[in-house]
Amino acid sequence: MITTYIAMHMGIRTKEKPFQCRQCAKSLTFNSNLTHHMRVHTGEKPYQCSQCDKAFIHNSDLTKHMVIHLRKMDTMGKPYKCIQCSKTFTNNSDLIKHIRIHSGEKPYRSSQCDTAFSYNNSFTRHMRIHSGEKSYQCRECGKGFSNNSNLTIHMKIHTGEKPYQCSQCDMAFSYNSILEIHQRIHTGEKPYNCRQCDKAFTHKSNLTEHMKIHTEEKPYQCSYCDKVFTLKSHLKRHTRIHTGERPYQCSYCDKVFSLISNLKRHTRIHTGTKPYQCSECGKTFAANSSLTEHMRIHTGEKPYQCSQCDKAFTQTSNLTKHMRIHTGEKPYHCRQCDKAFTQNGQLKRHTRIHIGEKTYQ
Repeated sequence: MITTYIAMHMGIRTKEKPFQCRQCAKSLTFNSNLTHHMRVHTGEKPYQCSQCDKAFIHNSDLTKHMVIHLRKMDTMGKPYKCIQCSKTFTNNSDLIKHIRIHSGEKPYRSSQCDTAFSYNNSFTRHMRIHSGEKSYQCRECGKGFSNNSNLTIHMKIHTGEKPYQCSQCDMAFSYNSILEIHQRIHTGEKPYNCRQCDKAFTHKSNLTEHMKIHTEEKPYQCSYCDKVFTLKSHLKRHTRIHTGERPYQCSYCDKVFSLISNLKRHTRIHTGTKPYQCSECGKTFAANSSLTEHMRIHTGEKPYQCSQCDKAFTQTSNLTKHMRIHTGEKPYHCRQCDKAFTQNGQLKRHTRIHIGEKTYQ
């Protein structure tokens, strides 16, 4: 026994750390420390409070927690009082931390950047961004996270939990932040405004993407052709034209799509969801683009102008059809004879002559 304690003591003096974690490669001096550390990865909390449902990884944390139950919840039980707001605390250290809310003091400063923090735990989490340390690992897929809270959020992907329900439609979400963004579809709120033009966006990321239009920056080059793109995500989508990749599978049928936005639109055929509502007449649509086109009925807007004559159109497809009058283009060819047509509908009507179909009797 004495030999064991001597060995442990010598480990402290020599700074030897022979016990290594298999999950994150962290080394520790004692096996008992390794046992405690492993609970970070496993989520095990063996120390249960007898007064409430809380549980803890370390016995010392439970001991600190028990003070809450043992002391009376009054100023005698919480002798440390804030002179700014009269809030009371069990420990002087907690009062010192609280005072920073009023003083704005941020004593914990990152050596890698200029960010400063009021609390050591916030500072520790931030430093993992620089070190790349990801101590919290998902048991399902092995993905690592720097914060336990991020791991908790991530786990909803595997459990399928969607506790946040939209009050306007049947859609539900794993995160409250995504629900808030979704609700802007119903409210029409676009809080992110471009300073260069009058455009506004529901997502901050969309505004960031839009700003590159003004800078004309296109750093992403296609390796298959000469096209360049403002955003890496646009390049990734474009590359699927060359590779034929369609990673997004419909859960209702066998159809696959190259874009997740196309999958979402397609899924509404099965679900019947129409989240986009006209504010003028109440008509609903499955796609936002359909609502935009519909609104032109009410506004009278015709943004697609013919370059050959004065005609204008509400939809670009109608302008394309119209331009064939000027160009003489007839892209729809009959397989039975040499005739060609400007519109697909004209070809379909013509084909009935060959098959002998009599639609109107």
